[in-house]
Amino acid sequence: MKKTSQALTLLGGITAEEFFATYWQKKPLLIRQAIPGFKALFSPEELFEMAARDDVESRLICFFDQHWDMQNGPIDKIPLKQKKDWTLLVQGVNLHQEKADALLRQFRFAPDARLDDLMISYAREGGGVGPHFDSYDVFLLQAHGQRRWQISAQKDLSLIEGMPLKILRNFVCDQEFVLEPGDMLYLPPHYAHDGVALNECMTYSIGFRSPSFQELGENFLQFMVDTIELPGRYSDPDLTAPKDPAEISSAMLEKVVHELNKITLSKEDMAIFLGEYLTEPKASVFFESPENPLTPKRFAQAALKNGVSLALKTQMLYQGKHIFINGESFKVGREDKLVLNKLANQRHLDAKDMAEASDDVLEAFCIWYEDGWLNLIKK
Repeated sequence: MKKTSQALTLLGGITAEEFFATYWQKKPLLIRQAIPGFKALFSPEELFEMAARDDVESRLICFFDQHWDMQNGPIDKIPLKQKKDWTLLVQGVNLHQEKADALLRQFRFAPDARLDDLMISYAREGGGVGPHFDSYDVFLLQAHGQRRWQISAQKDLSLIEGMPLKILRNFVCDQEFVLEPGDMLYLPPHYAHDGVALNECMTYSIGFRSPSFQELGENFLQFMVDTIELPGRYSDPDLTAPKDPAEISSAMLEKVVHELNKITLSKEDMAIFLGEYLTEPKASVFFESPENPLTPKRFAQAALKNGVSLALKTQMLYQGKHIFINGESFKVGREDKLVLNKLANQRHLDAKDMAEASDDVLEAFCIWYEDGWLNLIKK
């Protein structure tokens, strides 16, 4: 096929187009030394500290005495390092640590609307979460130690009932790999897999967002509650005495159906919903405003001089004339759109970029800065 982008070491020396055409949501890909010489970004102790925080999602999974147990964070008591068969999962590390965010952004060969988060798994020998499947695409990057992965294309995805984890009832291994630091395994959705630590190890999981259509439908209907307008009230001036008073008449039903059918679902409505939905912060995400915020005038001066960057927790997308940031949407003109699109794509603007920002954009940036959504670049 015609190559339209650069071959990526991260993908085993193929282009993103080749990866999407051959592997994405089709079959696994084992990539030896996807990141040559890769070393863990965080020590176990740093990971334990993150897991103890109430603003970080974490889980402790143990398989002691042939019994699975899962504890949701904050995790303030870690099992003894000498004890085997336990795993600590820390979710959304990219929301809290710049190094983790930088690693996640290496996977922007896929669109931001699909890229979800970076989860770190720390495990002692024998640790794992049992044979399971994910409903989304995932890259499993080995960061420290060794982990043995067994994978299967099996169609039987039935689960053992009554377990704290979703563990496959009948897992049958097709292929087996041992991953060293820097190695990476891509798995499509619903591909059965079981990872077991061969020694103290850390695995970084880069996950992709894949909401169910049921979830999208429910959230869209809630979104429409705030946008629909149906004037008037039900009336029936031609009402006649009913034969059976408990029956809903066909005339009433048809009139209500006629009025509710006036609700139209435009492409713009769908775009606004999707943008707000995809950028809505997770329930565990909280933004921190600056302790001593600059005045709008001083903020503008600093922004024009050194530039701005999006906060790690900020999600920003755009579609057409609409900009979406942290669950909010704005319709903007062409000139402002160019600057805001650049901010969304680069996640920062330098002084040269800021020279193109209008007063309205600077005002919006100041509000985002005060809310903790955006930071001034310090030099």
